[in-house]
Amino acid sequence: MLPGSNALAVTERVKAEMERLSEAFPKGVKWQLFYDASEFIKLSIYEVINTLIQALILVILVVYLFLQNWRTTLIPALAVPVSIVGTFIALAAFGFTINNVSLLAMVLAIGIVVDDAIVVVESVERLINEQNMEVVAATKQAMTELSGAIVATSLVLAAVFVPVSFLAGITGIMYREFAISITVAVLISTLVALTLSPALCAIFLKPSLPSNNKIFVKFNNWLEGVGKKYTWLVKACSEKAKRSYIGFFIMLGGCYFVFSQLPSSFMPQEDQGRFFVDITLPDAATVSRTNEVISKANQFVMSHAGVAYSFTLAGENRRAGSAQSHGQMEVILKPWQVRAEQGFTVTSVMNDIRKQLYAIPDAEFNVFQPSAVAGLGSGSGVEFALQEKTGGNLTGLVESLEVLLANLNNRPEVAKASSSLRGSVPQLFLELDREKAMALEVPIADVYSTMKVLTGSSTINDFNLFGRVYRVKVQAEDEFRARPENLNEFYVRSKNGAMVPSNVLAKLNLTTGPSAINRFNMFTSAMVNVSPAEGYASGDVINVIKEEMAKLPPNLGYEWTGLTYQEIRSSGQLSIAISLAIVFVFLFLAALYESWSLPFAVLLISPIAMLGASVLTLVTGHENNLFFQVAFIALIGLAAKNSILIVEVANQLYQEGMDAADAAIEAARSRFRPILMTAASFVLGVLPLVLASGPGAVGRQSVSMPILGGMLLASSIGIILVPLFFITAARFVKKQQIPASKVVEEQVDA
Repeated sequence: MLPGSNALAVTERVKAEMERLSEAFPKGVKWQLFYDASEFIKLSIYEVINTLIQALILVILVVYLFLQNWRTTLIPALAVPVSIVGTFIALAAFGFTINNVSLLAMVLAIGIVVDDAIVVVESVERLINEQNMEVVAATKQAMTELSGAIVATSLVLAAVFVPVSFLAGITGIMYREFAISITVAVLISTLVALTLSPALCAIFLKPSLPSNNKIFVKFNNWLEGVGKKYTWLVKACSEKAKRSYIGFFIMLGGCYFVFSQLPSSFMPQEDQGRFFVDITLPDAATVSRTNEVISKANQFVMSHAGVAYSFTLAGENRRAGSAQSHGQMEVILKPWQVRAEQGFTVTSVMNDIRKQLYAIPDAEFNVFQPSAVAGLGSGSGVEFALQEKTGGNLTGLVESLEVLLANLNNRPEVAKASSSLRGSVPQLFLELDREKAMALEVPIADVYSTMKVLTGSSTINDFNLFGRVYRVKVQAEDEFRARPENLNEFYVRSKNGAMVPSNVLAKLNLTTGPSAINRFNMFTSAMVNVSPAEGYASGDVINVIKEEMAKLPPNLGYEWTGLTYQEIRSSGQLSIAISLAIVFVFLFLAALYESWSLPFAVLLISPIAMLGASVLTLVTGHENNLFFQVAFIALIGLAAKNSILIVEVANQLYQEGMDAADAAIEAARSRFRPILMTAASFVLGVLPLVLASGPGAVGRQSVSMPILGGMLLASSIGIILVPLFFITAARFVKKQQIPASKVVEEQVDA
């Protein structure tokens, strides 16, 4: 397809065109679609849309549980479609497409965009019921108190995502689409919370009596009890600050330790509904023997209940190239819905078939999935080029390659290591007697050109006939180049016009050598592919390769290729992205609070969220991949939203003259309900992603697991420590102001 094309639209047009062309097919000729790559895209988007709907329903139910009034619930619920539709319009303006990344961002945005509206509605309702204010007056008072916090929380999220969207490479592209989707949705929701939500509050909200519903009564009693315990914990942490900070630093160290234990990879490997089998026979095997082995393998493959079709080819495979002893299979599985009922995934089918293929002793079978990113690499696994850098010691390269493969295959992190270079392929070596050729006046160049033309081929010219161009090639007939003794029938013309038999000038010797010599960056090289063992990721394999390469002679080097090259290239970008996000958020908060200390009270919750993200990702067996990194960065802004709600109110009370500790505790008490409400709506909004299944499920879980773990810890332990962070920052500011005031007094006295 051309860049910018719609994959689904192109597929439908191709199908329609084939239907039109099939009407003119000869009798007995028909066409059948065996594999449709767009089906994976279509089903992935369908699953994400289902998740989107489930998340919306769960969020609305959570809001209703807290607000306990459908009129009140309607206000934050209306913020979702407005924000989502507005985001799609912005994506179209930026030239982005609807894909898994943008839709994943939309699912996460559902839990985010209701936050501001929830805070507004909760505050207005609290003022109406607790202070007996009129609806309009309560709305104005609530907006006076909350406008700064709403703008701050939204701009903090924007400050997190905007700088990382400028990173280069594939990583930057992924970050950019996710960042713009989330940022636009949040900014639109902020506009809604500042305009539409207050207007709806003034229209729909009314003073309400406590509900008599047993469920609501029990929930309110439970929430009140939890709120009191939370306030007590906040007070206890504030009074025992040293112990609290020791616990915080332990969590900080735990975050670093757990994060370092995460297996790393570049992109999650999805179930695309197909996989490949590379077949390699002994080097001397013929194509007919290769076909026999492929037929046996195909019988095993097609007998599996999860397989729909298979395509076979003798004479080449995907990773080792062309050779008579090579073959390949592309196995197409049954639709996901059918396999789900049978309990088959692409991994389970591959494992079943791999065991069956081991029963065929005639060949070596390599079963692997397609690359996670189409067009990057020959398939899944780690790919690199082993290079001989001294200028052509092919024998040494082959020997070192055999040692390297043996060492890699003995490592527990490696399932299989293989290479396209085979150094002992049986060959015929033509040895020319140059002295005899000169004596018979036969040009040496003519000997080689004759062998090339007769055994290989040579293009003579092109000619036009019936409006078409035909190419003319010259080559000996099959029966005259099938066996070594056919060399006796080749003749070369000498300078005096005599025809000299080739066997007089040269002789054939049996030898071995590589079937092809590859070069990478101008160096003689061998392409190597290494598949991770079960329980290990590509990052583990990369470290193993580095260790084993250090044991080889210094004349050998290596270069990463395919998807592995992108993984290595992006390995340092997470730290850059996190640093940029923290710096931008810090500078924004410093400008907002006109203080260099208060931003720490907001940002110190981030390591707690990151600990939760790392722990849940490690426990559930997921990897540190590109989707995880996007979620990891997002947690800086998401966790900071909770901190800002407390710090903003605490700072207002502190500026009014209240003690820092009392202001922090009161802010925590008053903001506990909206924080818990927004956290619960966000967590339950993410839950459908965590429980996802079907096409694209691994990617959805890779994003949602760290966000779920991070927000659970940030919304429990994090909000207990935020008041302590504020107290420390406020007292630090006060200490800095005292010496400054003394200096001013002395100057005035002077």
